[in-house]
Amino acid sequence: MSDLTAQRKQQAANWFVSLRDQICSQFETLETGLTGTFSDLPPGRFKRTPWKRDAGGGGEMSMLRGRVFEKAGVHISVVEGEFTADMLEKMHSKPASPQFWAAGISLIAHPQSPLVPAVHMNTRHIVTGSGDGVKAWFGGGADLTPMFPDPNDTNDFHAAMQAACDAHGADYYARFKKWCDEYFYLPHRDEPRGAGGIFYDYHDTENWDADFAFTRDVGLAFLNIYPQLVRRHMNSPWTPEQREHQLIRRGRYVEFNLLYDRGTTFGLKTGGNVEAILSSMPPVVKWP
Repeated sequence: MSDLTAQRKQQAANWFVSLRDQICSQFETLETGLTGTFSDLPPGRFKRTPWKRDAGGGGEMSMLRGRVFEKAGVHISVVEGEFTADMLEKMHSKPASPQFWAAGISLIAHPQSPLVPAVHMNTRHIVTGSGDGVKAWFGGGADLTPMFPDPNDTNDFHAAMQAACDAHGADYYARFKKWCDEYFYLPHRDEPRGAGGIFYDYHDTENWDADFAFTRDVGLAFLNIYPQLVRRHMNSPWTPEQREHQLIRRGRYVEFNLLYDRGTTFGLKTGGNVEAILSSMPPVVKWP
């Protein structure tokens, strides 16, 4: 491994730790601002749990169960090993070697209030091979899942993602929005999982610094916009009927994650932390 590759790996891993810390701080601040339902409970705080992977590397789970967020997880990991033959077969861009190194951040937030949209965000950096055969790329994105869609929330979330994209490529937003719409889709129900966002993978323009800057900006865009959406609705009252609808809509989230989500598959097939991988599941859910 060249010194440059090692340096870039460290830069990416350090960024995911920094972004994790900033997001956790923002979420804990939101927990202190509740004035409606559950405001008599103490504000939630993240509990961090490190884990190690037998095949190499590990990570840290950060879980919050609070009064604004019924369940939120913000996890980081740095792992290495080999892709399975099945995983290599499904890849759009085949690496020269099954060896991989991967670092990333993964977030899911399930709010207490049915009026506050759930959200998912992850960004990652993957390096395969060694020596002259090194191939590296970035992937990730962010998508919003409202239980009661609000046009202002949807427009503002997409505007934030578009701004991050437009700063790096004129066609990025259109491409990555389309990819998100196609990816976060439930074929068996013929419906999208939520209000969309952006999704990208195998992102390698042969300019590592530019690709890394884009991935950082996606994380920063999420850090800026999502807390704004939470504040808009977290103190508004809701009805038992709205809560019931929320629990049923959460079922769609479970269905997607268990049937189609690549991150879930990648984590389980590469010996990741099962608790962290499945922490994306809603805390309470119903099917009619």
